[in-house]
Amino acid sequence: MALIILDRDGVINEDSDDYIKSPAEWQPVPGSLEAIAKLSQNGYRVIVVTNQSGLGRKLFTIEALNAIHMKMNTHLAQFGGVIDAIFFCPHIPKDNCNCRKPKPGLYNDISERLRVSLNKVYCVGDKMTDIQAIQSAGGKPVLVRTGKGQTQIDQGLVPAGIPIYNDLAEFVDEIMIAK
Repeated sequence: MALIILDRDGVINEDSDDYIKSPAEWQPVPGSLEAIAKLSQNGYRVIVVTNQSGLGRKLFTIEALNAIHMKMNTHLAQFGGVIDAIFFCPHIPKDNCNCRKPKPGLYNDISERLRVSLNKVYCVGDKMTDIQAIQSAGGKPVLVRTGKGQTQIDQGLVPAGIPIYNDLAEFVDEIMIAK
């Protein structure tokens, strides 16, 4: 099974320090939906893993989160793409749960549910918490400059050896060439 795991905010859609709280606030990163469609059309199962502490902070409801994901999936379908599953952590940092990135709980859950090792699975994120989580779960981290990615790079937080791409579209184009 060809599988790829994507962070949501900053990779698929524009990020906001004020959280994405409604479908109206959800705006795709240019080229991201086309990139996901390309993955879908080339045999990849696409899974999204996202921290959504806005739920725990009571900034939005589960219904609002579902509506945001409905908008994302509807827009993606226009390009012929599919997200096979969305895993999210609703907790705030002080809850100290195992599912909130940088902990690997959601990735381990994917591995267990799909009965697949993540050692050959690319996981694309824009923050070091994404990178740390997937490294802990044994996957292959990739950082994009969109969202918080460039800031993380500028602050010297990204260790050597982590592949860096301008955006999801550039990364997908490269793995399609290599396939």
